[in-house]
Amino acid sequence: VQLQASGGGLVQAGGSLKLSCAASGLTFSSYRMGWFRQAPGKEREFAAAINWSGSSKYYADSVKDRFTISRDNAKNTVYLQMNSLKPEDTAVYYCAAKLSGGSYYQTDEYDFWGRGTQVTVSS
Repeated sequence: VQLQASGGGLVQAGGSLKLSCAASGLTFSSYRMGWFRQAPGKEREFAAAINWSGSSKYYADSVKDRFTISRDNAKNTVYLQMNSLKPEDTAVYYCAAKLSGGSYYQTDEYDFWGRGTQVTVSS
């Protein structure tokens, strides 16, 4: 299984970025997908998640109304559109996949992880 995240970069505060995560080696449409982030010196934290069909989406309070998660099962890809970015959004962003139910918010609920993509927001 491979999860390849891309789309990170350097952006000014107030700007936008769209992250992509391309999955291979798994039946993508069966997996719930999540985005987590980890800032330097901090624990990895939940950002957003989506169920297998895209009908249910979940967000951390810190990103709600600014970030949008979506998926394209035909392309085996999950996206994270990030708008109104703030310096505190600076982190490495990871995508993750989980097959079973349960919490979307806990890192140990996920079966597979990508390598992450760096997002840096300058003030």
